[in-house]
Amino acid sequence: MNKIEHIGIAVKDLEVSNTLFASLFGKPHYKVEEVPSEGVKTSFFKTGPNKIELLQATNPTSSIAKFIAKKGEGIHHIAFAVTDIKAEISRLKKEGFTVLNETPKKGADNKWVAFLHPKTTNGVLIELCQEITASEK
Repeated sequence: MNKIEHIGIAVKDLEVSNTLFASLFGKPHYKVEEVPSEGVKTSFFKTGPNKIELLQATNPTSSIAKFIAKKGEGIHHIAFAVTDIKAEISRLKKEGFTVLNETPKKGADNKWVAFLHPKTTNGVLIELCQEITASEK
């Protein structure tokens, strides 16, 4: 894993949260994107070299809706940038981690993504992210 790619925060209302985080960081979000396959609408902020992703559920059965119903708003996941997501999935499976989606899928912010089950990572949902190249779009 190369670096922390972003920290994902589950929110009930993206517009309200965008205002709150814009005040916190002193600048507005740089991108809003819907990911229909995940049932979420996302908003990204950049602060220094770090990114924060706000996630609002777009349907009541999405993982974000379930997370908020169970735990309330807050940190949902930590994402790590990887160079080769398929190789990293294979390596982590061999290390005993449970991979929630063994085939990477398209996520927000032009990334291939895969998740590790929090039961195998001390209760933290881990996301692996790899930039989608122009030839993969």
